[in-house]
Amino acid sequence: MKIKQISVFLENKKGRLWKALNTLAENGINIRALSIADTSEFGILRLIVPEPRKAEKILTENNFVVKIKEVIAVELADHPGGLSSILKILNDSDINLEYLYAFVHEKKDKAILLLRTDDLDLLIKVLEQEEVTLVPSEDVYNL
Repeated sequence: MKIKQISVFLENKKGRLWKALNTLAENGINIRALSIADTSEFGILRLIVPEPRKAEKILTENNFVVKIKEVIAVELADHPGGLSSILKILNDSDINLEYLYAFVHEKKDKAILLLRTDDLDLLIKVLEQEEVTLVPSEDVYNL
């Protein structure tokens, strides 16, 4: 159920994001989802790609600082309150998120939510108990 996510540390300067994404494009790496957070000094680009180890190698060879972390994906209703219902489960279970990001896909009424916490096994257990649909890594990589 765990999905490998690439975190790329970027200097917050013109062209750096383009360079990272263009490097992946030139090497045939397609991006399934992404999120970027920034400060005045640097940004963290989080990516889900079908071949995370290959992407890590390519980016590292091109002088990017890259880490692989694991996240989980859940499918949720794509309507007002869909996200809130997942967050309520986490709140009621005293689970703190490090971050999350979401995207929509071909199912018109569903979205995919990517979640990161310091205890993914507990997160999976709680979500399974609440009958939340977990999305296997292969399905996310192949969307």
